[in-house]
Amino acid sequence: MTKTERGFTGNQRGVAFLTVMLLLLILTVIGVAAVTVSGLENRIAGLARTSEAASSAAESCLGTAVNIIQQTIDQGSLPATFLSNATPAGPVPQTNATVLNQEILGQSDNNPDVADGTGAVPNLVQTVGAYTVNGDIDRLYAKAKAGSGMQMFGGYEGTAGGSSAGGVDILYRVNCVARNAATGASSRITAIYACTMTGESCQKQL
Repeated sequence: MTKTERGFTGNQRGVAFLTVMLLLLILTVIGVAAVTVSGLENRIAGLARTSEAASSAAESCLGTAVNIIQQTIDQGSLPATFLSNATPAGPVPQTNATVLNQEILGQSDNNPDVADGTGAVPNLVQTVGAYTVNGDIDRLYAKAKAGSGMQMFGGYEGTAGGSSAGGVDILYRVNCVARNAATGASSRITAIYACTMTGESCQKQL
């Protein structure tokens, strides 16, 4: 083999080695990118599931709050079955029973207590799965129910539901905060409900 042939063969080997190294580098980059994207997708899916769980926990608090409001209005005082010292234990801390009763029945409109745990005892405390849910109920104001006597007897608003019959809409703000102490995940939901003194269920306004 001549010197020229040996040089040509060496160059071919060098080119082949470089090609193999480039292919390995490209495959490595593609592999790393695929693992990164897969991990990112899993993380996003996990965050979505966590967010949904937190929102569901906070939503459950709204339903409990509306039930407490309506039963307290209907019975004229906060039912003892909702208290934390009842059997089974209810969602209302015993130490907050008087305040909540006053808030719902109008002796303490817009009470400064809050649901985020930074101030006074919350009105409601629930455990939903891995979440601790605190709720705050505030009576905003009362207004005469829309309608006339004719509408009342026409059945548009139910028995004694019209303003001429003394029907009243009482507006409440319910604020619920769900927190998972282990993961730090949280969700807050606030809604406005209009409740009546006539035994009708509360209606969500906002």
